[in-house]
Amino acid sequence: MPIQLQALTMHNSLKIGSLVLDNSVILAPLAGITNLPFRLLSKEAGCGLVCSEMISANGLVHGSKKTLQMLDSIPEEKPLSVQIFGTDPSIMAEAAKIVESSGAALLDINFGCSVKKVVKTGAGVVLMKEPERAESLLKAVRKSVSIPVTIKIRTGWDKSGAHALRIAEIAEACGVDAIAVHPRTAVQGFRGKANWSIITSVKKIVSIPVIGNGDIITPDDAVRMQNETGCDAVMIGRAAIGNPWIFAQVLARFRGDESFCIDFTHRFEVMVKYVHESVRYFGEKRACSMMRSRLGWFVKGLKCSSKFRESIKRISSEDEAIDLLKTYMRFLDS
Repeated sequence: MPIQLQALTMHNSLKIGSLVLDNSVILAPLAGITNLPFRLLSKEAGCGLVCSEMISANGLVHGSKKTLQMLDSIPEEKPLSVQIFGTDPSIMAEAAKIVESSGAALLDINFGCSVKKVVKTGAGVVLMKEPERAESLLKAVRKSVSIPVTIKIRTGWDKSGAHALRIAEIAEACGVDAIAVHPRTAVQGFRGKANWSIITSVKKIVSIPVIGNGDIITPDDAVRMQNETGCDAVMIGRAAIGNPWIFAQVLARFRGDESFCIDFTHRFEVMVKYVHESVRYFGEKRACSMMRSRLGWFVKGLKCSSKFRESIKRISSEDEAIDLLKTYMRFLDS
């Protein structure tokens, strides 16, 4: 099955600066989720570009071991986009250099995070209502690295989209290579409905690629977003949680094929790989703690999934996790 999924990736290539992607389907950065093991699952499912979790520029510059570990990558997931956040142009520029030296193919700057602890520092979506500071930051970063630079924005602080349009113009003028647009306001967070017309508006005023993000739940949603907004690529976040094969399904729809179902045998192969990769990357103790909730993502809608989720709450070893998966699979197959 994985080989068949990878065969779908050569469609609708996308150029971001000097970087050419095999396709225009991108994994969104998700705090606490898009770590290396999860990115590998997405890449195997055909994702054209995977993105790191949001990483603190201050943490990188000050040499935080935990923060620097978030830059870890392996060839199998390339190309990798690394997203950073911060407020100070000089620190952001220095962090960008660290990202480039780590081997990342692309640097993304967060202009959209509306979480309180980020907003309090003046980073994330706050930058969208401070165009002068945003411009200084983008100029400093652009001068510091040669790899492509992108930004991820929201609608802004009101529904009009005026902030998004202003930042998009500034970004292009500063040499940014692409813009990802999640058309919800700062206040919305992830609530309510994404206003895709903002993506259309941004697309009309810039010549660099525009990546649409928000409310892509099914493969048909991805096709509809491209048709309605004219965006150059689609970015999928929450819908990929527990469902990384959505990338293969979207690519199939872009080719004009029907969406296909993932059989539970392949689903469990992916879950087993997730366990092994997480243990290898985080160590057994931390990985098992994570798996107590995360394996539950993958069984939504399956028979007796609530009992499986209950059983994994006590995982204490890699072998135990695999045994529980095999037991549940045998139950479904009986």
